[in-house]
Formats: sequence, structure tokens, C-alpha cells
Amino acid sequence: MRDGGREALAVYKPSRGERPLWDFPDGTLALREVAAYLVSNALGWPNVPFTLLRDGPQGLGMVQEYIEMVDHQHFFTLRDKHREEMKRIAAFDAIINNTDRKGGHILLGIDSKIWCIDHGVTFHEQPKLRTVVWDFVDQSIPRDVQSGLETLREQLKRSDPLCEALSRLLSPREMRALRTRIDELISSGVFPKPPEDWPPVPWPPV
Repeated sequence: MRDGGREALAVYKPSRGERPLWDFPDGTLALREVAAYLVSNALGWPNVPFTLLRDGPQGLGMVQEYIEMVDHQHFFTLRDKHREEMKRIAAFDAIINNTDRKGGHILLGIDSKIWCIDHGVTFHEQPKLRTVVWDFVDQSIPRDVQSGLETLREQLKRSDPLCEALSRLLSPREMRALRTRIDELISSGVFPKPPEDWPPVPWPPV
């Protein structure tokens, strides 16, 4: 992957290779990966590898910087020692409406940072949160996380560059739903409960 003078190993997921899903428009998963990166970058958390759209051997797709990970480390081995980072991930997943946060999508890099990957099935306009990170249900959202959400809400005004970038990746209805989720999380001040009409944990969980 090259971006200006920067060069790095990368993961390439072309849109034409995406498996059709009944509840997501065809050919949009790569766009959602980029949108998730832009939101995480705006918030400053959690750590999502640098991600952008590029034309490659199989056409337009998501290109994400490859992060070298520590073997056999995932959410279930990391959760107890990294509680504050898991809270940020829980809030992030709630606002992007992550419908597939498996334990293996939260990893430990050799840089000792916690990294989050695989955000293709996100930003649906309907509530579909499905995750293994339900450790903080009804607990208060930390002040630094609340502050980040409030700043993000301001950035999602139509004149902001972040709003313009996301609007090229998501539909108008998905953008409205994103704003609503942020508003609701700020208003409630607590982490959400698992849905009652939707499987709350992905399978397999790792």
C-alpha cells in the first residue's frame, strides 16, 4: 500500500469479491470498512488500522494497513487487563452499529496496542448491534468517551469534512441513523443493553 510517500503491507478486500448479504446492499462492505476507520480516527479511539479505498487487481476495494499481531491474543484473553480500552470499543461498536464484533476482531499488536479489525457489516440504519463486548451494560460511559462522542456529533454537521467524507460512503438514511445512535448514547450516559429481538452475540464468538 502506498499513500503519498508512505508504503506498508496491506490487506486488500475488493468489492466484487464480497459475499452478498440479505440485509446489506451489495458491494458496500468495503465502503463501511473505510467509514469505520474515519469514525475511529475522528474519535481518536479505538485503534483501527489505516484504511482507504483504492483500485486494485480486482477493482475498487478496501485497503487496510497490515498490523502484526501477537498470536493467540483476542478479546477473551485481553478483556480483564484492558478494561478501559474495551469500554471505548463497546461505545464505538454501539455508534457504528457493529453487527459482527467477534472476539477475534480485537487483537494485540506487537506494538502492545489493542487493535480492532473487520468492520464491513456496520452502519445499518436498523438496530443490529451484535458483539461479544457486553461487559459494561448499564454502566456509566466514561467522561473521556462522552467527550469524544460530543465532539463527533459536532463533526457530523453537514459542513464538516468528516460528514462529507462519510456521506460519500453511507446512504442518507444510514447517516441519519448514525447521528441518532450518537445522540441516544450521549443522552443515556450508559452503555446499551443487548437487543431482545436480535441475536446479541455473533457466532462463532471468536
